[in-house]
Amino acid sequence: MNKHTLPTLVFFGTPEFARYCLAHLVETEFNVKGVVTAPDRKAGRGKKMTHSAVKEYAIAKKIEVLQPTNLKSPEFIVQLQALEAEVYAVVAFRMLPKVVWNLPHLGTINLHASLLPDYRGAAPINWVLINGETETGLTTFLIDEAIDSGAVLMKETTSIVPEDNFETLHNRLLEIGAPLLAATLIQLSNKTITAQKQLDVEHTRVAPKLNTENTQIQWTSTLEQLVNHIRGLNPYPGAWTYLKNREQELRIKIFDAEVLYETPKEENGSLVVKDSKLMIANSEGYLICKEIQLPNKKRMDVKALLNGYNIEVDARVY
Repeated sequence: MNKHTLPTLVFFGTPEFARYCLAHLVETEFNVKGVVTAPDRKAGRGKKMTHSAVKEYAIAKKIEVLQPTNLKSPEFIVQLQALEAEVYAVVAFRMLPKVVWNLPHLGTINLHASLLPDYRGAAPINWVLINGETETGLTTFLIDEAIDSGAVLMKETTSIVPEDNFETLHNRLLEIGAPLLAATLIQLSNKTITAQKQLDVEHTRVAPKLNTENTQIQWTSTLEQLVNHIRGLNPYPGAWTYLKNREQELRIKIFDAEVLYETPKEENGSLVVKDSKLMIANSEGYLICKEIQLPNKKRMDVKALLNGYNIEVDARVY
C-alpha cells in the first residue's frame, strides 16, 4: 500500500508511548492530519509550562495540534470535522465522548497495552508486573461507550521475564505496539480485518490508575509479591514505604530488590545490615534491597547509601 492509499487520520495521545507510535505512523508515511493532546501544564521546580511528548513531536513535524480542555465543546468538534480524517488513532489518552469517536467513517482505533479483556484501565504495564504475570501484549480495538471494552481488531503477545521492570517492558511493548497499530489501520482501510466482540470473562484482571495507596509496599506480602510490586513501579512512580530509624520516620522508595529464602531470626519488617547488604526480614526470608531513594535525595545503590547513612539495630519498615 502506498502513501496515497493509506487512510488519513487524526492521532490522540500524550505521553512518550504515544509519541513513539505517532512517529512510527509518520515514518510509515501515514497522512496525519492533526494530533490531539493534553493541554500544556506547569512542571519542574520552576513551574514552567511544558508540552506533552506528542505535542513536541507534532510541532517538529509541522502537524496541526489541538489541545481541548473540553472534548465535547462545539468548537473542538468543528475543528475535528475540518480535518476530514477517515480514522482516529488513540494511544494513552483520556476517554473520548461518543460525539468524538463516532465522527470518522472508519471508526476510532485504540492501542491498549494488555491482552484485552484483561487489564482494562490506566496502568496495564504496571499491573501485569505487580501481579506476576508471565505474558502480556497489546490489543487494538474499536472504541465504544465503555472503557477498553470495544470489539477487538488485532493482538500481539510477548513474554515477561523475571528481569523485567516497568521500563524494560514498556520499551519492548513500544517496539511491538507501533507496527501493530499501523497494520491495524491499513487492514481496516482495506476491509481485510473483522472486529471481534471481546470475550465475556467473569473475573477479568484490572489495571486501575496508580495512586498513593496502591503503590505502598505491604510487608505482609510474600517475597515474590514484594519483588513484583517493586519492579512493577520501577522507575516510576516507585514503590514506597515508611522507614523508622532512631527517632526518624522517613518515607522512602525501593526501586530494585532480590530475595533470600531462609528462616529469619528477626520480626517481619526488621532491617538487617550484613556484608554491605540491606535486608528486610519477611516470614519467608529476606528482601535484599539494591536501590533506594531517601526523601529529597537521588536514587542510590544500597552500598553507597550505607556508606553515609547509619541503620540502627532496631530500624524497621512499615
